[in-house]
Parts: sequence; structure tokens; C-alpha cells
Amino acid sequence: MNVSPPNHPSRESLGRRRRRLSVLLSFLTIVVIAISCVTVDRTVMAPPQIPGATFVGAESCATCHDEIAKDFKTASHARLMAKGENAANAGCESCHGPGSLHVESGGKRGTIINPRKSPETCFQCHLDKRGEFNLPHTHPVLSGKVSCGDCHNPHKGDIIKGGGTSTTASEETCFQCHTMQKGPFVFPHEAIREGCTSCHAPHGSVNQKMLIERNANLCLKCHFQQQTAYGQILIGGSNHSGRLNAGTCWGAGCHEAVHGSQVNTSLRF
Repeated sequence: MNVSPPNHPSRESLGRRRRRLSVLLSFLTIVVIAISCVTVDRTVMAPPQIPGATFVGAESCATCHDEIAKDFKTASHARLMAKGENAANAGCESCHGPGSLHVESGGKRGTIINPRKSPETCFQCHLDKRGEFNLPHTHPVLSGKVSCGDCHNPHKGDIIKGGGTSTTASEETCFQCHTMQKGPFVFPHEAIREGCTSCHAPHGSVNQKMLIERNANLCLKCHFQQQTAYGQILIGGSNHSGRLNAGTCWGAGCHEAVHGSQVNTSLRF
């Protein structure tokens, strides 16, 4: 009786498989290296799209919006514009979308993107701000009650209203809405002069009131403590040894008037 030999792959067949596997692994390695080489460490922004519209260039926008076009040369955003052919779709249409329909309609509303209506246009580049606005305590930008344009000027000067070389202090931007914090006070908190962002995170925070710190550590950034040989902790010449563990400096009947007081130098009501 003839018995067929077991069906084992030959050495030649195994060799071919190993060579194929080696070639495949080499190819995958090259692909991974190629991808890593083209990866950039900056935001890659794609201009927003409008169905049926094409890009016409910033020169077409300047025909009607000449004042904005003239002032844009001073804007922080102007430094982001590329030169030559690389800027074909850059400029105004980077944020407002392709403008052909807007031009053809004579500037009719709804034919161009208005970033004031939605922060998504700003989030194309400012990805970190999208995350901050999803924190527990934020300005109501995502709900549409506040716009990025209420605090920022994308078309002229420094991007932060009142910043840079402006004669208006940056905190004046906050006082547009937060009028009670503006004063005037008989005894103003000096932190106001440094700017609201000394204590508050303007886009969002995990802490109430959008504070950058949730307890006395916020105040201790400026009000340095000194420990005496007797174990006392002095802040402003006063012993705070038993107070720092009570929580916040602005609670527990202490310095509630954090922006300024009309009656007390220690910021009390």
C-alpha cells in the first residue's frame, strides 16, 4: 500500500514567504518614516468652504471694505499671511470663506461667513481655545451669548482689544460687560492695574469665577508670606497663621471686596 508523504511546505516555499514578509515590513517602515517627516508642529488650517463659491482674493474684498483692508496691515493676523502664490486663498477668505457669491450679489448677507455668528471659524486655528471653552466655567461663547469679536479685533492692531500700543488698557475690554468691577473705588485692588487676567482665565477654567487658582494660592502669587522665628506667618505685616487653612482669602468675612473697597484699605465691605 502506497502512503503519500505529509503535505509540508518545502524550504524553498518558506524562503519565499520570508522574503515577502521582509519586503512588506520594509515598505511599512518607509511609509512610517515618510509620514513622520511631513508631520508639522503647527496648525494646518483649511479655509472654510461655501457651496458654489470660489476664491476671489483679498483685492476684491478691498473694493467695498477699503477701511478694513487698509487697517489690516497693522493687525496681528496680518503676520500670518503668506506671500506670492502661497497666499492665493489666504487673507480675508481664510476666515470668511470664498467670496465669489458675495461679490456677485453685491455684498448680500448670507453669502459670506461671519465669524461673529459662530466661533468655529476661529477654532480652525485656535484649537486650544475650543478646549478651554469646554471647561466647567467659561464665558458663554459656545452658547452664542458672547462672540470672540467682543474681546478680540482681528482686523486692526493687536488681537486683544486695548492691548499692544493702544491707549486703552486691556482690562477695559472686560469692563465693557463687568461694569461693577470697574469702580471707581476709594481703595482699589492693585491687581486690577496689572489686568484682569492676573486672576482670571479669560477663556475658561476648572475653578469658579474663571479663577486661575481656587484658593489662597491665587493671592499668595503677589502677597508673599514670611514665617517668623515664633512660627507666625506674616502677610502684609499681619499674622495669618490660623487663617490660611480657612480656604480662600476672599471668603470667611475677610477680603470680600476683591476688586476694590469704598471703606476699607484691606478690601473689606
